[in-house]
Amino acid sequence: MKKLSHDEIAENRLTVDSIHKADKLPVYVVLNSIRSSYNVGSIFRTSDGAMITKLYLCGFTPHPPKKEVLKTALGSQDSVDWEYSENPIEVVRKLKAEGIKICALEQTDKSIPHYSVKEIDMPLCLIVGNEITGVSQELIDLCDFSIEIPQYGIKQSLNVAVAYGISIFELRKIYDEANRNK
Repeated sequence: MKKLSHDEIAENRLTVDSIHKADKLPVYVVLNSIRSSYNVGSIFRTSDGAMITKLYLCGFTPHPPKKEVLKTALGSQDSVDWEYSENPIEVVRKLKAEGIKICALEQTDKSIPHYSVKEIDMPLCLIVGNEITGVSQELIDLCDFSIEIPQYGIKQSLNVAVAYGISIFELRKIYDEANRNK
């Protein structure tokens, strides 16, 4: 085993020009009123790594060109298709009208484990909420289902960027496994 150099890793990566033409994970993400610019930048990088279809930054979520977002996004704001929209309800209703299933990353009385999503549930819109208040009930009312990450310790939640990372890569795994044999 030999650690790969940056050049060796780069040989197998898409470019910013080619990534916009690549087949993407059929997942749209709505970030609603995330407080931390650093969490948003981290979510940009994770979105690039999972190659999601589109990221919607809503409410008071900080967005490029805010320097703290750019600091942690490390250029992924150029490889991830994104837009800012003040009203997350309008975005979710638009996606729902296009036949996209809506899912909250939130603990609800009917949430299922994050690894229980099926490929048939895609395309999917994943709603990620505020660090303190989570996904609003108004948005949950528009959802087809909700997912949660089981918690085994004394805390009941994870950092929003960490929870997003766990969830989006599980969705990537589900999608890839279902399409491996097609």
